Amino acid sequence: MTSHREFLLLLLRIATLCLVRSAEVYREQKFAMEPQDQTAVVGSKVTLPCRVIGKSGILQWTKDDFGLGTHRNLSGFERYSMIGSDEEGDYSLEIYPVMLDDDARYECQVSQGKRGEPGIRSHFAKLTVLVPPDPPKIVQGDYLVTTEDREIELECISYGGKPAAEITWIDGLGNVLTDGIENIVEKLSDGRRYTAKSILKLTPRKVHHNTTFTCQAQNTAERTHRSAKLKLEVKYAPKVSVKIISGLSSNGRIPEGSEVRLGCKSDANPSEVTYRWFLNDEPLVGDYTTELVLHNVTRKHHDSIVKCEVQNAVGKSEESQTLDISYGPHFRTRPRSVQADQGSSVTLSCDVDGNPSPDISWYHGDQKKIVSTSPNLTLRIDQNSAGRYYCYARVLGFPEIEAEAAIYLKGPPSIVSHRTQFGIEGDNVRVECTAFSIPAPERVVWTFNGHEVDLHDQDYSILEDSLPEGIKSTLIIRESQERHFGMYNCSVSNPYGSDVVEISLMPQSEYKSFPMLIVVIGVVGAIIVLIIVIMIIFLCQRQSNKKAPPETDVHTMDKQCKDSDRSSNISDLKLDLRAGSSHSDVHRDLDYAPGGGSETGSESVVTRIGVPLAGPVGVGPDLYRYSGDYTEPSFPPKDGQNNNGYVPYVDYSRDYTPPTMQPPICPALESAHSARLQLADPPHLSLSANGGLPGVDPRFSAAYGNPYLRSGSVGLPTPNTANPAATPAPPPYSRDGSRLVSSSAMVTASANVVNTVVANGANTQVTRLPNSPTSQYIVPNSNMATIKRGTMATHV
Repeated sequence: MTSHREFLLLLLRIATLCLVRSAEVYREQKFAMEPQDQTAVVGSKVTLPCRVIGKSGILQWTKDDFGLGTHRNLSGFERYSMIGSDEEGDYSLEIYPVMLDDDARYECQVSQGKRGEPGIRSHFAKLTVLVPPDPPKIVQGDYLVTTEDREIELECISYGGKPAAEITWIDGLGNVLTDGIENIVEKLSDGRRYTAKSILKLTPRKVHHNTTFTCQAQNTAERTHRSAKLKLEVKYAPKVSVKIISGLSSNGRIPEGSEVRLGCKSDANPSEVTYRWFLNDEPLVGDYTTELVLHNVTRKHHDSIVKCEVQNAVGKSEESQTLDISYGPHFRTRPRSVQADQGSSVTLSCDVDGNPSPDISWYHGDQKKIVSTSPNLTLRIDQNSAGRYYCYARVLGFPEIEAEAAIYLKGPPSIVSHRTQFGIEGDNVRVECTAFSIPAPERVVWTFNGHEVDLHDQDYSILEDSLPEGIKSTLIIRESQERHFGMYNCSVSNPYGSDVVEISLMPQSEYKSFPMLIVVIGVVGAIIVLIIVIMIIFLCQRQSNKKAPPETDVHTMDKQCKDSDRSSNISDLKLDLRAGSSHSDVHRDLDYAPGGGSETGSESVVTRIGVPLAGPVGVGPDLYRYSGDYTEPSFPPKDGQNNNGYVPYVDYSRDYTPPTMQPPICPALESAHSARLQLADPPHLSLSANGGLPGVDPRFSAAYGNPYLRSGSVGLPTPNTANPAATPAPPPYSRDGSRLVSSSAMVTASANVVNTVVANGANTQVTRLPNSPTSQYIVPNSNMATIKRGTMATHV
């Protein structure tokens, strides 16, 4: 029993000892919560936790190993305090507001306990303080003027950020730029903050004109970004666009020959621009600005480049338009004939230009079937495929064109000349020998009477002309004779064979004399018929133009002569004569001549001013009169020679002395007749005492040559001839049997004038010879013989 009690007491002691031991272990100092790394923004509040179990020592916080104090209020550090309660063992450190200086390492420490408990230290807690950057700035300002295609640099700076700010560039279209950016970070002197720089390298374009570039800066200290803006003005060279305004057809092409109008638009900064136009780099002359007009464009303009160049202060730009001209087909290279052996292969080419591309068709000979539609026609040659081929080219809306070429099958020659040929004896004769030969003949031989023609003989020569399909050899015989006519042989040979033909050369007279005679007779007959027709027409017109002149009242004229008051109205009578009113038989006598017409074939000869000219005069066989001093020679001449009616030449202008001026006998008759003669005496001139103009040849007076207007004592003018028998007289005067002509009725007047005088109650017509230098006149007689005009001579 005693042993049991001792055992229980022992167990009790052991249990008590265990409890004491366990109580001593519980009193050891340890951390229930330690501080951790934290990040805070300047101005915020930060709490670093620290809880201790079994605290028996002294607790304090250290900042970068510097003790902050053991009291909860941490005097000396106004923004710092230890919060919590001792009962809970909470000694957390609170910082408010956080400053950049608070960026440090913090530690919670407990010193050794009273009973020797060991001291404890927490982990270091890193407090990182973040500082937002200052608002970014763009170094170039908020407005920049630049030029297109010239690289610029835009620099954006953000100061004092912790960490360094991140800078982003955004263009005016809202696109974030990533290319051409350089970022630079620099630490500030405090060693904690940073400066961030971002450099944007940009090549401005027209799209950047009047747009705004934005620089954004941001770091982890704040949620929103800060930004800076810059407006960019870009000066750029003109942006040019060229298009065809008018001239296009429905197919989008320009028809050949039409007018094309092109427009040029430009966008430039600055907007003051100048325009220039070019055609294939050649400047166009003209005051063209925003529009260009091309007249009558042709196929030469196809694929031509029309360029519009616009220039401003920045530079110049250009834009071009290619002309697409539609035109009809045209052969670049026409098909060419070829020679080929049988069984060989040949190609015919039909190279045609056109826009749009021409449609090509090949036809063989007269066949209507298309052989090929390709520009190149390849054939294997035989008897059927040889021959002519036709290439047709078509372009819609234009005329079709064609060309031909032949494929000649090589073979022996064939002579096609006439077997009978002709020549004229005595002339050069040509004997022709034409042969079709593919290939061309190597030799042409001429023989005559079995002997080869000797080309060294001067009588012969040979002329050879190459033909597309053979040869033409011509044997020329110089000054042919009878011995040269006969049978000639022409022999033609090539590598494939030969051909010979006999040609008979015959004189041309045996063949063409009769036809030539017919031709000559026909030509002569046609000429004769033509002449007869012309004469008939001429005579008909002449008869239709004849007019019967009125008869002159002789007594009336005589009465006017006696009763006249010697006054005249020459101008009125001239007008009457121009109107064709005449009271003489001048026109009637001139219109009639033996043979049915006058010398000139007209009714009367009139000067351009209306004065009748002297014409043919009839001469009667019954009475001849000559000038006073003229001795009539015997006809025919004594030497027996016949003068055929021609009067010897005499120079009247040299041998004739004009008579003195004579007063008029009858002023009334002078006035009337001078008016009918249309003399050029002005009516306002006064006459001299003797009836004529002072100092004027009386032959030019209206009274001269009229026996009624002169005194009876004055005779007719006499030729100044020393020997009348040796000096031929003017042509004889004659009178009609029914008319009386006084020996003193010699009439003179101005050149080329017809006068009618009254003698013994009868009308007498006198005519001056044309171109005669004298005042002599011819009085026609009744048989109306013709006197032909001549210079200084007369022909009866």
